[in-house]
Amino acid sequence: MTMLKHKLILLFGVAALAGCAAHPDPIVDTKGVDPEKLAADWEECERYTEEILITQGMAKGGAAGAVVGTVAGAINGDKGRSAATGALYGATRSGLDADREKQQVFKRCLRGRGYRVLN
Repeated sequence: MTMLKHKLILLFGVAALAGCAAHPDPIVDTKGVDPEKLAADWEECERYTEEILITQGMAKGGAAGAVVGTVAGAINGDKGRSAATGALYGATRSGLDADREKQQVFKRCLRGRGYRVLN
């Protein structure tokens, strides 16, 4: 794989992760909702999501991906590139999964407090 392809893969992975992290906030039906209570509940629910550490998951996913890539590279004769590609894939996948989990926790928290979350 050429250096340009590696850079494109890296760029795609970073863009995908950034796009997911930039996901819009939940949309809450505010009809009949006290805005001050919503703001307080919103902050509390955000604190719960801070318990999900995206960077730790990315590091673990990257390490696991590197191991799988190294094994695959031993078979096809290109350990270095396969390890790098595996690490990138593993880190990106883990980061996306963690971000998705954060969004789900946030929405479940709001729903648990009686809000209608529309997205």
